[in-house]
Amino acid sequence: QVQLVESGGGSVQAGGFLTLSCVVSGRAANTYFMEWFRQAPGKEREIVAAIRWDGSSTYYADFVKGRFTISKDNVKNTVYLQMGNLKPEDTAVYYCNRNDGYSDYRLPGNALDAWGQGTLVNVSS
Repeated sequence: QVQLVESGGGSVQAGGFLTLSCVVSGRAANTYFMEWFRQAPGKEREIVAAIRWDGSSTYYADFVKGRFTISKDNVKNTVYLQMGNLKPEDTAVYYCNRNDGYSDYRLPGNALDAWGQGTLVNVSS
């Protein structure tokens, strides 16, 4: 069983920076993509960014392109999300998860694992 533990959230002012971390533990050999999702109050969970297991390709939602960077450290089994120029509309709980490459990784319903507790990002104007 794989466990995902997110951390790094906090409260920042608009224009600020945060780096989120997601530590993956357990048997995760079937990982093809690592992903970050977010869920704002009253809204559905949505894809933010994804990275292929070998780091050869990345995906970013249009609303974060140029502001966020996803990366991974296979030695530490950790995925990062560097967030810059944060906006109030980035306020949400951020979650990581995995995809096995056999389904659309952009859909939260195709995530492989139980969702962790997430990490809250609160951006004030």
